[in-house]
Amino acid sequence: MKPTGHIHSTETLGTVDGPGIRLIIFTQGCPLRCLYCHNPDCREIETGRVVTVAELMTEVRKYRSYMRASGGGVTVSGGEPLMQPHFVTEIFHQCHELGIHTALDTSGYCELPVAKPVIDAADLVLLDIKSFDPETYFKITQVPLEPTLDFARYLNEIHKPTWIRFVLVPGLTDHLPHIQKMADFVITLNNVERLEVLPFHKMGEYKWQEMGYPYELSNTQPPTPELIQNVLQIFRDRGINALAG
Repeated sequence: MKPTGHIHSTETLGTVDGPGIRLIIFTQGCPLRCLYCHNPDCREIETGRVVTVAELMTEVRKYRSYMRASGGGVTVSGGEPLMQPHFVTEIFHQCHELGIHTALDTSGYCELPVAKPVIDAADLVLLDIKSFDPETYFKITQVPLEPTLDFARYLNEIHKPTWIRFVLVPGLTDHLPHIQKMADFVITLNNVERLEVLPFHKMGEYKWQEMGYPYELSNTQPPTPELIQNVLQIFRDRGINALAG
C-alpha cells in the first residue's frame, strides 16, 4: 500500500521554517487549541486532503534545485505532524533518498515512543515552547506543558539539532520571570542551535471568524520593538543564540 496522510496545504519557497529555501507541508490534525493559532482550520484530521507520499514527492522534486542551492529542504508543519507519525516518517525517508534536508515543526506534545521514529528521521527539529509557566501554557493550549519539556530533554539526550521557537504575546507570554525560567531551561540543552522569538500577529484571525470560533486575542497588539529586544537580551545574556523571527 502507498503511504497516505491528511494535509492542509503546501507552501513553496518558504524561508522561515528552517534553513534555506524550503517546501513546507502543513499536515492536518492538532491536539492543541492555541489561542493565537493561525491555522485553526488544521484542527481536525478528517477535514484535510488525502495524499500519498509519492504525490508529495513529485512536488518536492520540482524544487530540488532551489533547496540545494540555498541549503534548504522540506519542513513538515501543521497542525501537529506527530499525529500522523508513519506518514511523516515516510516523507522524511524519501527526502533523504534524494539527499534533501528534513525538518519537523512540532509542539512536542506527543508520547515519546510514538514520536521517536519521526525524530530519528528528521535532520532538524523546530520545537515550539509556548510558555515555561504551566498555568499559562495550559491557558494557551488546553494541554499540559510537561510532555513538551520531556520532548526537549529527549532531543538533547540524542543530540538532535534543534531550534526553539517562542511566540511573544503581550499580556500572555511576556511575563519576564517566566521567560527567564525558560532561558534557564534552554541553557541546559546542548543541542539547541538557536532560539527564535516570534512576535505575535493576528494574520489568522479571519479564519477564526470564518469558522465561527471565538478569537480571544482580538484586542491584543503585537509586541513593541523594545519588548522584543528585552526578551532577546534575556536569552542572549545566558549565551543563547536568540534571534527575532
